[in-house]
Amino acid sequence: MAWNKVAVVGAALIKFGELFEQSYEQMAAGAFESAIASVDKGFDPAQVEAAFVATQRGTLWGQEGIGGNTVPSALGISGIACTRIENACPSGSDAFRVGAMAVASGVHDVVLVIGVEKMRDKSAEEGLLSRAAAGHPIFTRGETAPVLFAPFATRHMHEFGTTREMLASVAVKNHYNGARDPFAHFQNEITIEEVLKSAPVCHPLHLLDCCPQTDGAAAVLLVNADRAEEFTDNPVFVAGFGVATDHPYLHEKSTFTAMTATTAAAERAYKMAGVGPDQIDSAEVHDCFTITEILDIEDLGFVEKGKGGIASLEGETAINGRIPINTSGGLLAKGHPIGATGVAQITECWWQLRGQADQRQVEVRNGYALQHNVGGRGSGVAVVNILTNRR
Repeated sequence: MAWNKVAVVGAALIKFGELFEQSYEQMAAGAFESAIASVDKGFDPAQVEAAFVATQRGTLWGQEGIGGNTVPSALGISGIACTRIENACPSGSDAFRVGAMAVASGVHDVVLVIGVEKMRDKSAEEGLLSRAAAGHPIFTRGETAPVLFAPFATRHMHEFGTTREMLASVAVKNHYNGARDPFAHFQNEITIEEVLKSAPVCHPLHLLDCCPQTDGAAAVLLVNADRAEEFTDNPVFVAGFGVATDHPYLHEKSTFTAMTATTAAAERAYKMAGVGPDQIDSAEVHDCFTITEILDIEDLGFVEKGKGGIASLEGETAINGRIPINTSGGLLAKGHPIGATGVAQITECWWQLRGQADQRQVEVRNGYALQHNVGGRGSGVAVVNILTNRR
């Protein structure tokens, strides 16, 4: 049964990249101002009753107080209720889910969901991401993000014959899309050969199989669906969502050819929305590595298990393919500023459902778009949100 109690009436992001010249607060303000400007009938910032700030700044930088008061102050809306959401890579998508529940509950009528992250002000040598991925001192010794995902790639290759060319085709497709996204970190097309020849990182993943560290911010405005027409004649509604968890350590996994948190979150989101994967017109999924997108499209039900690599290589996931995936360029090209990532994916879904994605626009047949993140230690948490332009 479709939910549709909450409408998205505004959405925006700033240009992702290495934004050394912008502070954390300046990035947030830029995203908020652009989201306000995107509301068709105008929007007064004083209407925001509550904000949900997605960021990993507590984990990455050790600044636990960020979000609850600094962001509203920077946006000129100090005094409102504000909560920081930190839930690994799905922080932004989970903040969206929580914001939607706040509106659906009737506690608030107008909510801001904003994601913001500074990833480039410290180098990898300073331990930014190793701190985020810290776990058991023995079980996780020497682990990095590529080390956590590479076993999924080698096992998928072993069981299903997936090739490095299939992995590379994901990066090629997403860089093609990113070259058409003015907000993407990387806006250059690449070839399969370039991916295969890029520097090895952790077998079988090479440099161009991996997403970059990126600065960025994104914001969306949620309102009670009954009030949507005050803001726009072209609203997008929250149809459903799901969140699920899995064991955090690799030795606890039941499989290396699926991410079970994604499968469970998707089942819950599809059930709430009253749709199946065959009704999704486009999807923004978590492609921190090329293998992740291949697993995603299988776990989300878009292709048969084991066929994700073939589907990618044969163009099924291209903008003009059977199921367009990551039209924004995905994490591989658009970038992955952790707290902002899910909110930016929601923005791309919003544009697609409103027919505003320009060169990246897909054919909207059924009126549904899906957004997905998986992350945390060992892909231990996943969030799926489904949006619709159907009333």
